[in-house]
Amino acid sequence: MTEFHYATDSDGIATLSWDVPGKSMNVLSFDALAELDAGIDAALADDRVKGIVITSAKKDFAGGMDLNILATMRDSAGGDPAKGIFDGIMRMHRILRKIERAGMDDRNKGGKPIAAALPGTAVGIGLEIPLACHRIFAADNPKARIGLPEIMVGIFPGAGGTTRLVRKLGAMAAAPFLLEGRLSDPKKAKSAGLIDEVVADPVAAAKEWVLGASDDDLVKPWDAKGYKMPGGTPYHPAGFMTFVGASAMVMGRTQGVYPAARALLSAVYEGALVPFDTALRIEARWFTHVMMNPSSAAMIRSLFVNKEALEKGANRPDVPDQMVEKVGVLGAGMMGAGIALVAAQAGIDVVLVDQAQEAAERGKAHTADYMDKGIKRGKATPEKKEQVLGRITATADYNALKGCDMIIEAVFEDPGVKAEVTQKAEAIVGDHCIFATNTSTLPITDLARASQRPEQFIGIHFFSPVEKMNLVEIIKGRETGDVAVAKALDFVRQIRKTPIVVNDARFFYANRCIIPYINEGIRMVAEGVTPPLIENAAKLVGMPLGPLQLVDETSIDLGVKIARATKAAMGDAYPDAAVDEVLFWMADEGRLGRKAKAGFYAYDDKGKRIGLWDGLAARYPVAADQPELPEVQHRLLFAQVLEAVRALEDGVLTDIREGDVGAILGWGFAPWSGGPFSWLDMIGAAHAVDLCDGLATLHGDRFAAPALLREMAESGETFYGRFAPAARAA
Repeated sequence: MTEFHYATDSDGIATLSWDVPGKSMNVLSFDALAELDAGIDAALADDRVKGIVITSAKKDFAGGMDLNILATMRDSAGGDPAKGIFDGIMRMHRILRKIERAGMDDRNKGGKPIAAALPGTAVGIGLEIPLACHRIFAADNPKARIGLPEIMVGIFPGAGGTTRLVRKLGAMAAAPFLLEGRLSDPKKAKSAGLIDEVVADPVAAAKEWVLGASDDDLVKPWDAKGYKMPGGTPYHPAGFMTFVGASAMVMGRTQGVYPAARALLSAVYEGALVPFDTALRIEARWFTHVMMNPSSAAMIRSLFVNKEALEKGANRPDVPDQMVEKVGVLGAGMMGAGIALVAAQAGIDVVLVDQAQEAAERGKAHTADYMDKGIKRGKATPEKKEQVLGRITATADYNALKGCDMIIEAVFEDPGVKAEVTQKAEAIVGDHCIFATNTSTLPITDLARASQRPEQFIGIHFFSPVEKMNLVEIIKGRETGDVAVAKALDFVRQIRKTPIVVNDARFFYANRCIIPYINEGIRMVAEGVTPPLIENAAKLVGMPLGPLQLVDETSIDLGVKIARATKAAMGDAYPDAAVDEVLFWMADEGRLGRKAKAGFYAYDDKGKRIGLWDGLAARYPVAADQPELPEVQHRLLFAQVLEAVRALEDGVLTDIREGDVGAILGWGFAPWSGGPFSWLDMIGAAHAVDLCDGLATLHGDRFAAPALLREMAESGETFYGRFAPAARAA
C-alpha cells in the first residue's frame, strides 16, 4: 500500500493510516479508495483483528476528494458517462457501507468495531469516511475544520455524507452543513453532532473504545429496528414544514441557477422516504445528475483547480524567493488601512505612512477595531490583537521606510499625488525595494514615469474591502521586470489571497469588464426598462448584485469621475454618452449612492436599502413594452463577457484561468458558470456569436462579436481546448 498503511498491534487492533506521498494534505483518489477497501477486507477477514482504527499520519485527516479527478470525471467515464459516474459513486457507497456494517449479520451481530481518529481537519470525503465508522474521535485542535463544503464548488456530498448526516441529525439540523457548507472546529462539531468525541489523543482513545465496544455500539440508528428520522420525514407534520422551508430557502439563495443545491434537496427529500440502502442509490443518481451538468465541472475547475494553481504561482517568473519582510504602506485611508491589516496578520512588519500622524493612527485603529470584532466572535484573542498591532508602525515620517523591501502606495487616484509620494519614498528606500501602486484605473506605465527604477515598479489592485475580498490584480507596466512580478505574487501568497497577473491597459481586466455591466444597467434605465427587471434579471442569472445596486455600493460620484477621465482619454471614440446623461443627473441631484443614503435605491436613516428609488420614473418613464427576461440577461452577461474576450485578444489577459478566477472572485461573475470563458465554452462559440449578432442589431456595435470569438465559432474550438495551459503545451 502506498497511501493507506496497514498495521496491527499486540491488542489485535488494525490501524489504517492515511498518508498520501508528496502532499501536505490527504486527498482521496480512486487508487487510495482501492487501498482502503483492501485494508478493510484484510482486517475483517483476519480472526486476530478485534477492531479497526482509521486515521492519518499527517497533521490533518483529509481535505476531500482529489478535485482534479472530479473535474475530469465526466470526460473520463467512457462512452456512457452517466453510467460510468454512477457506477463509480456506487462503488464508493459499497466500500463505505462495508465499513458501516463491518461484517455484521442480518441480526446486527458479529461485526468488528471501526473508529475514526481525526488529528486535524476533515472535510468532504474526509468526513464522509468517518461518518460511516462507528465512532469518531477528533483531536482537541481549535485550528481544525470539520464539515462538508462540497456545495461551495458546485457539487454536494455524494459518498453517503448527505444521506448519513440527514439520518443522523435530521434535515433541519443538517441543512447548515449541507446547504451552506458550514465548517466547524472540533468542539462545535461535537456539539452539533457531526462527531462523537474531542480528545487529546484520538488514536489512543479510538483504540480504547474499539477494545470495549459491544455489538450494540456498532449498529447505526438507521440500521436498528424502529428507527425514526430526527425532526420527521417529509410527510410527518414537523418534517413537512422543514422541507417546505428548505425548498424556499434554496430557491431564495440560489435563484435556481445552482444545480447542486436543488439536487441535494431532492436527494434528501426522496431519500427520506425509502430504506437507507435505497436512499444511497438515490443520492448517487442525483450526484451523477450534478456531475453531468457542465456547471459543476466548470465551478470545480475555476474555484479550486485553477484557483489553487494561481495561488501556487502558476505564472510566477523563475526568480529566487521574494517573500516580503517589511512593507511600507503610503496612505492610511480605507485601502491603505486594509492593506496594513492583512499584511500584519500575515506576520509582516508594516510602516503605515500618512501626511499627518493623526491620520496614520486612524489607519492603524482600523486594525484594532477589526481585531476587537474578531475577539467578540471568538475568532481572535487579545494576545493575537497585540501581536498584530505590534507589527504596525503608524507615522508621518518617510524615514521610517528605511529597510522596507516593498512599498505599496495607496493614496488618492491622482497621478500628481502618486508621483509625489513615489519620489519621496524612493529617496528613502534601498535600490532593492519594489514599488507597487494600488490603483483601479490609472495606467501603470504612465505612473512608472515618476519612478527612478521603472523595472521595479508594478501595479497591485486590491479590491475593497481589502480584508474580505480574495482577489488581487497584479498589473505589469511596459518596463516592469520579473523580480517585481515575483515580489508581488509572493506578497499576495503571504497574505493568503488569490492573484491574477495582467498587462497594462486602461481599467486593466476587472474594471474593464465590470464597468460595461454597470453601464448596461444604467443605459437600460434611460431606455425605459423597468429597474426591478434589470436588477432581478442580473440576480436570476447568478450575479450577486444588480448593476444599479452595484453602482450605489461603489458610489455614483466615483462613476462620474471615471466617466470624465475615460471621455478625456478617448475623445470622439467615447461610447457611453447615454450612460453619462443618467449618471451625471443622479450626481447633480445629490444621489451619490449608499454613502449618501440616496442613489438608484432609497435608504433609511441607518443606510439600509428600502427599495428602488421611485423618483427615477419621473425622469426616465417606464416604457409600455418591456423586453423579455432572456434579452436583459444576455445584455448584462455579454457586456462583461465580450470585454473578457477582447482583453484576451489584446494581450491584457495571458491566461484564461486568470480570466475566469478573476471574474468570479473580483466582481462575482455568475459563479455557477465557472467564469466568462467557461460560460462561452458551455454555450458554444457559435451560439454566442449568434446571440451577439442579435444583440448588436438591436442595441449597437458594443455587442459585436470579437474576431477571436468568430474565429472559434467557425473552427468549432473551445477556449479551454485552445488556450488552457495543458492544451498550449500539447
